[in-house]
Amino acid sequence: MSLDASDANHHSGCLSLRRLFKLKLQRVPNKSFTKQANSSHICDQTRKASDSERDADITDLTSRVFYDTCCDFGSSKFSTVAYQWEAPPVYSDPPSPNDSICGEIRHTIETMIDTLDSSLRLLSLQIHSHPELMFEEIFAHKLLSDYMESHGFSVTRHYLGLKTAWKAEYTHGQGGRTIGINSEMDALPEIGHACGHNLIAISGVGVALAIKSVLETYDVPGTVVLLGTPAEEGGGGKIILLERGAYKGMDACLMCHPSPGPELSSFVVSSLAMQSIDAEFFGKSAHAGDAPWEGANALDAAFLAYSSVSVLRQQIKPDHRVNGVINGSERAANVIPDYAKMRWYVRAPTRDQLTRLTERVSACFEGAALATSCRLKITKNTPYYDLRQNSILAAAFSHAISQECGSVGQYPSGASTDFGNVSYVLPSLHPAFAIPTQPNGGNHSPAFADSARTAEAHKACMITTKALACTGFRVLADKVFFMQVREAFEASM
Repeated sequence: MSLDASDANHHSGCLSLRRLFKLKLQRVPNKSFTKQANSSHICDQTRKASDSERDADITDLTSRVFYDTCCDFGSSKFSTVAYQWEAPPVYSDPPSPNDSICGEIRHTIETMIDTLDSSLRLLSLQIHSHPELMFEEIFAHKLLSDYMESHGFSVTRHYLGLKTAWKAEYTHGQGGRTIGINSEMDALPEIGHACGHNLIAISGVGVALAIKSVLETYDVPGTVVLLGTPAEEGGGGKIILLERGAYKGMDACLMCHPSPGPELSSFVVSSLAMQSIDAEFFGKSAHAGDAPWEGANALDAAFLAYSSVSVLRQQIKPDHRVNGVINGSERAANVIPDYAKMRWYVRAPTRDQLTRLTERVSACFEGAALATSCRLKITKNTPYYDLRQNSILAAAFSHAISQECGSVGQYPSGASTDFGNVSYVLPSLHPAFAIPTQPNGGNHSPAFADSARTAEAHKACMITTKALACTGFRVLADKVFFMQVREAFEASM
């Protein structure tokens, strides 16, 4: 399946917005996190909740609403409480083989990632110290390609015509399924790795190498494909790769994202669909003092469009977003401006809602052009779709990571990602994990860039990497589980 998109299109990645989510507060002694009361499943192993877990003291189950900044897949304001959302949907366990085998598999995964820990940490720090903007990730491209090649993967550099995309592939045995993984690499202008893509990069590497290890150890047929995906922050790199067939043949795809939040917590979050729009107004120049009536003021059109959108905001839903800027100009003040350009981002919870809201915003531009006798050109870039988390993969990840930390939450997010488009094509999972941050130091801030290089952030990343590797391996090794994953994907569509 391919999507209509132009390689020259530019998108906004997980830009900061304010988000709304409901949560329930549960006090936890000694800052530990209370585990979910339902059964936990790791690989094919079932763990029953203990009496103490079922009878945990709930001191406040009042539903509350908080607002916080977002790209920001979590909140850093509350450190003395655990966040308890409704757990992701659970799946029916397939017939269990030997529980000891499952434990051995998890041990193999954890041992491999622990062995790689220091080298992954070095990769993260090197990428963090060399921030590169979208489609310019030359240093990270070489660094990660060389690393994967040194660990026995077949690497294709400059993959599918994108200078900084790469593919690392490993196959064990004959036949079997294919698990896909993403490593993001790009940074933000001025503030570097303020979205923590250095951590996303090494998590993908760790997941791929851990799954390779268990395929070899237990002689399970399967293929691991790790994609180095450029330009999440503005260029829609995954959408371009999707169009060109990079995800073809994958049975599921995984990645993760750092965020603020309670210590050692993870989140299975949705995201907003997003449409970027360029609106250009073409007028007619004239002398502003001598003959202004001879002109058609393109700047007036832009300001009228901005005001119209501001009025429109009163009549849109609380979870819809419209934000824009007027591009700068060096024109003289005594000349009627004959050109003005605006860049807008329109967001809504689903692809269909995004389409309807985009039409309403476009009408504001059209009205402004009509009122000022200007010509309008609207360019709609390829949209980012909402993120469709696969419920079965989410449940498996939730249970796997609960062995390391006790909190997995769900809430709607104001962020947007090009991985959303991938999630419309194949079963996908994109959890967020919390790293320690300064107050108000969420994603896309200089403070978050500082947080993304700390040892504590690396530790949280490795915990998530182990859980993702357990989840990905199960896709390859467990046919019944994979059928459930596929059925959940088809039902969501």
